[in-house]
Amino acid sequence: QVQLMESGGGLVQAGGSLRLSCTVSGATVDDYAIGWFRQAPGKEREGVTCIDSFDGATYYASSVKGRFTLSRDNANNTAYLQMNELKPEDTAVYSCAAIRDRRSDYVRWCAGHYTGPEYWGKGTLVTVSS
Repeated sequence: QVQLMESGGGLVQAGGSLRLSCTVSGATVDDYAIGWFRQAPGKEREGVTCIDSFDGATYYASSVKGRFTLSRDNANNTAYLQMNELKPEDTAVYSCAAIRDRRSDYVRWCAGHYTGPEYWGKGTLVTVSS
């Protein structure tokens, strides 16, 4: 059974950085598309960034492009989300997820238009103070 566990959330001042980790068990991380999603209080969940399993192609939401970086460490079966220049509007619960993808699924998935099976972690809270 595929399981994902996030870590690294916390409180940070605006302009600061955090790195979130998503450790995968029961599967090999590079066999799956990996995504980071977030949900702020009172808002719908949004796709932050996703990476496919084929050639590492990535998708970033416009709100985080240039500030966040998704990477994958196959040796440790872990995906990371490096978040720089954090803003108060980045405050949310961040969750990582995985899918067995076909070509270009990662874009559709990150944009919220994917209907196949998904595996989710429980999430980690990121709070950015102003």
